[in-house]
Amino acid sequence: MSMKERRQKEILNLIQEQDLEVQEELLEQLRERGFHCTQATISRDIKELHLTKERSKDGTYKYVVSLHRGRSDLAARLKTIFRESVLSFDRAQNLIVLKTMPGLASAAGAAFDSMELPHLVGSIGGDDTCVLIMRTNEAAEQLCSEIHLMMK
Repeated sequence: MSMKERRQKEILNLIQEQDLEVQEELLEQLRERGFHCTQATISRDIKELHLTKERSKDGTYKYVVSLHRGRSDLAARLKTIFRESVLSFDRAQNLIVLKTMPGLASAAGAAFDSMELPHLVGSIGGDDTCVLIMRTNEAAEQLCSEIHLMMK
């Protein structure tokens, strides 16, 4: 594990253990744990880890992992998938059928599986067709809306 990965893992541990309001507090805690880094490094880590500030029960603010992190990661991954492989899609109740370039259906399914979408049960990929199995019709409809936007 690289120094950066260890430091970012420690940052995530720290914000779970303590209510840290400002970067200086985070920097001080990291230094106490043997991580010697600069304010600029901490700023980059905060951005890369998608940390935001949330109001705590006592009215102060603390660092937390953004709830929107998954949404931005999802959008970036979907754009890449569609640019490289998906030709069209359609929905039948809770199933989404993706038509891909030959040989890329399994890769598209694996990419969706790796996104850890809460309503995705799984995928089945053939040569040029992949079926995404969603938990509900509504979840399939919502993902289709996102897919439609990504294909524009």
